[in-house]
Amino acid sequence: MLPALEEPYPLPEGSREAFARDGFVVLRELAAPDEVAAFRGAIAATADRLRWDMRPLEERDTYGKAFLQTMNLWRHDDTVKRFVFARRFARVAAELLGVRGVRLYHDQALFKEAHGGFTPWHQDQHYWPLDTDRTITLWMPLHDLTPEMGIMHFARGSHARGCVVDLPIGDQSEALVSRLVEDAGYETAGAASLRAGDASFHAGWTLHGAPPNRTAGVRQVMTVIYFADGARAVEPDSPGRKFDLKIWLPGVAPGELAASHLNPVLYSAEPDRLD
Repeated sequence: MLPALEEPYPLPEGSREAFARDGFVVLRELAAPDEVAAFRGAIAATADRLRWDMRPLEERDTYGKAFLQTMNLWRHDDTVKRFVFARRFARVAAELLGVRGVRLYHDQALFKEAHGGFTPWHQDQHYWPLDTDRTITLWMPLHDLTPEMGIMHFARGSHARGCVVDLPIGDQSEALVSRLVEDAGYETAGAASLRAGDASFHAGWTLHGAPPNRTAGVRQVMTVIYFADGARAVEPDSPGRKFDLKIWLPGVAPGELAASHLNPVLYSAEPDRLD
């Protein structure tokens, strides 16, 4: 039987305050290693099945070299769905955001291949057509990560500035944000190593990136993006947001609740609110 992943995770003292101040937090043992192991095979197999970029690493651009990215795996495998819909994870997301409930935006597997490139500095919420900054991403390794594998780093406190780089992830965002981080004096911080089941959570506007994978193995990470229940869609003002509105919020018009069939409530403090 698969682990339920329903039991509440007691947030360490100061976690909410750290997230609000820094724009990210690292939580140890959000899931036990054996719990993650029960899902790892299904996640990896589904990500491989949904892989769309078959080009050799050397033929891709900077973004393509950063990782193999597959999204909404939960729609293609029931075991992966159990992981993505984990009430334990969603409750932590809601508690860190300070909201009563969260909905799913989408999941994504981010597998950084052996000797894969760096992940450029960027802000996730550049892509999201939502009227709220109550957004958060869970980033969980499916196996133990050493510093050489490309663990995410964050510009501490950068989320407080909101949108600072209106660019998609790539060489331009890397160059602009690198200068901004240096000029603003942001501390670059993050975990030196992570065990399977440890996790980081970061806000949608937090500047972040990752070094290359300098090992001969694949860095396997699963992510889940949540947003506050009650958020509404906004008129997309960029190609990225136009794409996201169509793909991740299908049928939702600007001004309407961001609540398509792809965005179920994954946690609510009101039990009868779950859908």
